[in-house]
This record gives sequence, C-alpha cells and structure tokens, in this order.
Amino acid sequence: MDYLVLLGILIVIVGFVLKLDAILIIFAAAIVTALVGGIGVDGFLATLGSSFVSNRSMAVFIIILLVVGTLERNGLKEAAAALIGKAKHATPGIVIALYGMMRVVFAAFNVGFGGVAGFVRPIIMPMAVGAIEAAGYKPREEYVEELKGMAAGMENVAWFFGQMLFVGTGGALLVQSTLKPLGYNVDLLRMALIEIPVAVIAVGTTAAYYIIKDRHLRVMYYGDAAVSGTAAASVQKG
Repeated sequence: MDYLVLLGILIVIVGFVLKLDAILIIFAAAIVTALVGGIGVDGFLATLGSSFVSNRSMAVFIIILLVVGTLERNGLKEAAAALIGKAKHATPGIVIALYGMMRVVFAAFNVGFGGVAGFVRPIIMPMAVGAIEAAGYKPREEYVEELKGMAAGMENVAWFFGQMLFVGTGGALLVQSTLKPLGYNVDLLRMALIEIPVAVIAVGTTAAYYIIKDRHLRVMYYGDAAVSGTAAASVQKG
C-alpha cells in the first residue's frame, strides 16, 4: 500500500490543529492527494466536477459548513449576539419561534440553511444567548442546554413539515410512490396545498410552546423579574 496517498489526511489534521483557514486546508489536502495519487491536476478537476454534480446535496452541505466555519472564526457569533442585543424585549423563546416561522417559509421553496450544525449553532444560539445578556442576566449552562434542544427541535419541525410544501421533494415523491401501488394516484401540487395548514399548525404550535416554555425557564433560573420587564441590566440574577 502506498501510504503517501494519506498525506492529505495529515495536512487536514495539522491544518486544523494550527487553526489555519479551513477552505485553504481542504483544497491543499485535495490537491496534494491528487498529485501523490497520480491523477494529476486534470484528473483532479474532472473528479471534483463529476463528484460535485453527482453529489450536489452533500457538496453544497460541505461548502456551507466551510463558509460558516470561516465566518464563525471571524466573529459570526459575536455579530449575531450584538444584533439581537439591539432588539427590545427580545427573548430566547421569541428568537427561536421567529426562526421557525422563517425556516418553514424557506423550506417551502426547498432552501436549506445547513441545519443545526450549519445555522442553528453558529447563528440562532448566539442570538438566543445574546437575548439573555441583553436583559441583564448571565447565561446559565442548564438554561442554555434547554435552549439548544428547543432550537434543534424547531429546526426539525419547520424543515420536516415545510419541505412537503415544495412540489417534487424526496418526501413528497416517497408518499406518491408508496400510495400509487395501493391504487391512490396522488397529485403533488394538491398534496402540497393540503400540507399548508398542517405545516402552519405544526410550526405555530411548536413556536407557542417554546415561548411558553422559555418563560417558565426564565422564571425558574432568574426569578419573576425576568418576565416582568423590571430587571436592570446591571443586576445578575440566579
């Protein structure tokens, strides 16, 4: 076995340990692997192009992760927290609920944000934590863990029901192909129209539940002042 072809893996490990640019590391590792493996630059570009076309969803997901990682390293979390800090009366529950409403609208057009890893963790969670700090409280680990579960749950609900609003998604085609042998000819457009109230009710109910749950959590961890609007920014509760 020619162990030189594993040189790309070593480059990735060393690059991330040294905290170098993520995109540069991946491309450097890929090019070195191609050269050592004997396929050359032309073969590398051909393989890259064919792989991208045949695995578009995974390729886009990887690109999103690389971009988000680069942005996060350059202050994405801080910018998200500062943005929500400027909003008056914003609470973590409201932040998560508004994200769910936005998410289902984009899901209806089959637009993905990268899911929990690509969008919720680097953007929504810092905004939720920023809402806590903007109210004058110190984020407690137990509270933040609860918010992580709520944000992930909202992502799953909004995407699960929202994607069915787009005609031709994998879920819709699966339903159509499953019912057809049973004698039911399902029209994709009609199925999407029927799904609209289902998605609205599901996301709306989840959003309301998380707002109420967040209110109870704030009372639990910071006291009644956390929901009465009387907390001063200089006072730390809990």
